[in-house]
Amino acid sequence: MKYNISGKNIELTAALENAVEEKIVKLDKYFNDSVMAQITLSVEKLSHIIEITIPFNGSVLRAEVEGKNMYNIMDDAVAVIEKQINKYKNRLRDKHRNTVSEFTPSFLEEDENDGVTLKIEKTKKFAIKPMSAEEAVLQMELVGHNFFVYLDGETEEVNVVYKRKNGTYGLIEPVLE
Repeated sequence: MKYNISGKNIELTAALENAVEEKIVKLDKYFNDSVMAQITLSVEKLSHIIEITIPFNGSVLRAEVEGKNMYNIMDDAVAVIEKQINKYKNRLRDKHRNTVSEFTPSFLEEDENDGVTLKIEKTKKFAIKPMSAEEAVLQMELVGHNFFVYLDGETEEVNVVYKRKNGTYGLIEPVLE
């Protein structure tokens, strides 16, 4: 796995980069060399934040950990990613117990307005790949969001799955009028 370490409101010293690399190397066993992990270290007021984002095969693993000491929260961030990997592996294993899925990531193959002006503060672009609603729900849970936009593999239309307040899931299938 390759790493891209960046800092926001913090000076990235060699010691800090080495400490991050020593901790993140634990995740190498799950990914091949083509996977690029984005690690962002930031400081906001008295809070230190580590964000780890790992896109692979159309999926994304993400951890954001906040604390008072950058060195202490590194282990926590890696543990969050490892927990997501294990959760993802178990769900895929349960779902596809006796079949091989083309959605299986590489690490599993080896291991088994009313006058109000709105301002958009952040814009994200991401590649979408064809998948089923069930796979979209899995991805949504992995990234820890309340919704997930995806391309339906059968209809080839963009859909949205979302988590409802009662804990169930909803599906939005847009229709052009």
